[in-house]
Amino acid sequence: MAGKLPVKPGHTMSQRILVVDDEHSLCEMMRIMLGKEGYEVDTEQDGRNALLRLTDKSYDLVIADLKMPQMSGLELLNQARQSQADLPVIVMTAFASVETAIEALKNGAADYVTKPFQIEQIKLAIRKTLETSALKNENRALKERLGEVWSFDRILSTDQRMDEVKRIAAQAAVADTTILIRGESGTGKDLVAQAIHQHSPRRDKPYVAVNCAALPETLLESELFGHVKGSFTGAIRDHEGLFRAAEGGTLFLDEISEITPTIQVKLLRVLENKNVTPIGSTAGRTVDVRVVAATNADIEAAVASRKFRPDLYYRLNVIQIHLPPLRERADDVMLLSDFFTRASCERAGCPMKQLSPAALAMLKKYPWPGNVRELQNVIERAVVLSKKPTLDIADFPEKLAQPVTVSPASEGKDASPTLESIEKAYIYWVLNQTEWQKAKAAQILGIDSSTLYRKISKYKFSGPRSGAPDAPTET
Repeated sequence: MAGKLPVKPGHTMSQRILVVDDEHSLCEMMRIMLGKEGYEVDTEQDGRNALLRLTDKSYDLVIADLKMPQMSGLELLNQARQSQADLPVIVMTAFASVETAIEALKNGAADYVTKPFQIEQIKLAIRKTLETSALKNENRALKERLGEVWSFDRILSTDQRMDEVKRIAAQAAVADTTILIRGESGTGKDLVAQAIHQHSPRRDKPYVAVNCAALPETLLESELFGHVKGSFTGAIRDHEGLFRAAEGGTLFLDEISEITPTIQVKLLRVLENKNVTPIGSTAGRTVDVRVVAATNADIEAAVASRKFRPDLYYRLNVIQIHLPPLRERADDVMLLSDFFTRASCERAGCPMKQLSPAALAMLKKYPWPGNVRELQNVIERAVVLSKKPTLDIADFPEKLAQPVTVSPASEGKDASPTLESIEKAYIYWVLNQTEWQKAKAAQILGIDSSTLYRKISKYKFSGPRSGAPDAPTET
């Protein structure tokens, strides 16, 4: 039956089978035999009457004879599948030949059996066909649910700029061009990329994501483009690479601005020629992959300073989507806070909690350098650790009640904090809180360890001295 989910073990619902054969004795035998197996069985001796039954009643399986006087089994198969494309049909034939079997299978038959058949043979064919059909229906249902999960409507926001993000992303999804997603860390660039994939014609193919900043150049090159056995030390077998793994689907390249000039050249060639050459090979391989890239950096500045190739930038920047930071969407803080509170309570299996007006005001005022990801993390922490039905200011980290400020000497007396100064102070605070356990700090910050080490170097943190790190100085 179209769209029907498989019957779970122990379920009392019978699966319905329609048997169509011009021999009355065979129909009766099948009705009795399959009835004993727990199936609900109807029979017809005419293909035209069988079609009428199919319009009035839903069936999980049709078993039809290929050779009947008024309407052949193939005619019945073709007409039945016009209205129910996923209806499985097993054909029976006394004229066993490769030609009839191939013709039936080409026309969409799930299986065929040759008359005269043994009882166990037809039982096995029915069981296999119903199991396969159930798996297909379950897979279809799961994909439909996945489409709902990644629906653009589920990107919660009341901000007009986010409405524009969803509009552009939805239109871009159906096109087959490269997309560049811009936005700070934690704004949800990866979620938008997955939603684009799920609403594209490539939704049934792989979605593969890689953080370009998390891997050194040699490893990233191998991961993206693959390598052949013996091409370098440690290459003990061929590796197809992520472009090949994403064949027919979408490859999401996060933090694209971090890739080296060597990788930039190879990536540009792939985008231009749709051809990937593994490390150590001279033979290219054609790939059909859509690339969606993302960055939290000023990539135009990287182009201007010759750190990023302009031709690659133009290739990636066919359609640009910009995600505004959470600190500019105060109303969304309220909306998301409520959503994350309910979701965290459900995951924790605890009674539903709510945020106090004071806590909501605090969350709305905080600048959220880690954006939506940081908001989700602090609310989940509060839900798990608090035993009270109402979450108040005391249930959240102290930093939220005392937002990061910057030195007037560096920013100007009346200047607003810059994004860099907020990030710098936030990373320093997390390092302090974790006693400079970098792996733990990176996890809290929502970045990988290599990115954290680069930030420590960039901001010239010298590490703890006498049990405490140097305070960050403004530059």
